[in-house]
Amino acid sequence: MTLLQLLESRLALALESVLGEPTPAAVTPAADLRFGDYQSNAAMVLAKRHGKNPRALAQELIDKIDLAGIASAEIAGPGFLNFRIFPEAYALLATELLADPRLGVPQVGEGKTVVVDFSAPNVAKPMHVGHIRSTIIGDTLCRVARSLGYNVVSDNHIGDWGTQFGMILFGWKNHLNAEALEADPIAELVRLYREVNNAGKEDPEIRELCKAELVKLQAGDPENLGIWQRCIDLSKAGLQKIYDRLDVQFDHWLGESFYNDRLAGLVDELLGNGIARMSEGAVCVFSDETKKPEADPFKVRNESGWGDFPMIVRKSDGGFNYATTDLATLEYRRSQWDADSVWYVVDHRQSLHFQQLFDVAARLDLDGMDLRHISFGTILGKDGKPLKTRSGDLPQLADLLDEAVAAAGVAVAERSRVETDAERKDLAELIGISAVKFTELAHHRSSDYVFDLEKMLALQGDTAPYLQNAYVRSRSIWRKLGDEAPAELAPVSLAEEQEIHLARLLVRFGEVVPTILDDFRPNLLANYLLEVARAFHSFFEACPVLKAETAVRDSRLSLCELTSRVLKQGLGLLGIRVPERM
Repeated sequence: MTLLQLLESRLALALESVLGEPTPAAVTPAADLRFGDYQSNAAMVLAKRHGKNPRALAQELIDKIDLAGIASAEIAGPGFLNFRIFPEAYALLATELLADPRLGVPQVGEGKTVVVDFSAPNVAKPMHVGHIRSTIIGDTLCRVARSLGYNVVSDNHIGDWGTQFGMILFGWKNHLNAEALEADPIAELVRLYREVNNAGKEDPEIRELCKAELVKLQAGDPENLGIWQRCIDLSKAGLQKIYDRLDVQFDHWLGESFYNDRLAGLVDELLGNGIARMSEGAVCVFSDETKKPEADPFKVRNESGWGDFPMIVRKSDGGFNYATTDLATLEYRRSQWDADSVWYVVDHRQSLHFQQLFDVAARLDLDGMDLRHISFGTILGKDGKPLKTRSGDLPQLADLLDEAVAAAGVAVAERSRVETDAERKDLAELIGISAVKFTELAHHRSSDYVFDLEKMLALQGDTAPYLQNAYVRSRSIWRKLGDEAPAELAPVSLAEEQEIHLARLLVRFGEVVPTILDDFRPNLLANYLLEVARAFHSFFEACPVLKAETAVRDSRLSLCELTSRVLKQGLGLLGIRVPERM
């Protein structure tokens, strides 16, 4: 049980005793340590309902609550309850955490299945800067949810079907460079697509030939299906190289094509139950008129007022689209994986699509699932504008990772204590990738941020190298001890303020991790780890470890050990590895 849970349970018992009925109580970490470690506004919230003065009710609670050996309590302002945790309580909890491989993280998700839909690049195209956020945020949410006991199903819903394949098929049959395909498959597929697309803009006959190739593919033509499958296999191999660098794994790669045979039946179902209807040759879902127009995703304001903005599930030419596939995907995730929740980690520009999707899902009785669109902002260049190459294209993700690793390599060559070229190369890869990940995760997901490698790789400031350096520093003490290290970890004892503050933060790890999923904010964990690292550096400078007398030394060694475990486990939840030497 965390300190937060302990205080809430004790306060709830006091409230029941004072008010005569079971009453839950919320306790939060104090925003300002001058006023205590934790606080509650329970007395202020409940006083009016029970005809009491808030400060008087707060005093009754202080008189009743059992905080023996844990904390002192005091009243502040109009009735706030402030709790100050005793150093002895922090020491005891820190000692207990040393024996807990989970470091106090609770299993709040047991028995629940969540599907996380993230990354989802298109086949036959390189991953670009726009895929960084979905991939890294989605992977972190998977890691955090698993740590909390959820059954997590990660699904890379790749774009492996659609009109672009007509052009790629035509290009493959007429313009393929086999040597280029062997050397760099994705680049050659992109070249084919662009060449044919540009030619089609000038020549209507080429456009028609591309359409014919697409029709043959959709009809199951063996030759076209074979080329299409080769494109997918080549693309997956290229994508996997990037995922391996990022240490990202998926349980499934169920792309759009997987659901093709379900789409016609789904549209028939929508028509049969009146959710969809024909409109100008297409099958569309319109508003059910249960919401106000300004809150209705199927309405749009125009010159004459509010008009219809339907979701098209079958186009007038008989083809299906993303909306149809996404509905079929939801039905599959419900029926096959028994999903309790589905989280879509997709940028904010798709907000309207997901509002419509979730609305139609509810009409299909799929609303028993908790459906979330986890949106995010834009990556900017140093000029404050969306990051692009000089030619105006979105930078490729592989190129950005290479740039980060190259810059880390310069820093490693200048400052690192590792000895061999191989070690320096591995360390540069680790630090460069970590820097990109942490910069992404340290920002609120809805905010934009600037891609600045110099800042990302700094040893000081809010960076991955700063955190990794704190971990390395916490481990270096043990290496210096060598054979003189104690055989067992000693109980923690706290006397100096820097020791107390470090312990205060370390024991909160189990409180912080569950809050990440409240609004899907990995930045809460990133910022917490920065606080831990800053507290450790302050402790390290103010409180000698190896030169202290034996009992104090052993207690401080235990604090160093717990710090390293929290940093390693916390960074691991962010998908960031730690080096043993830097």
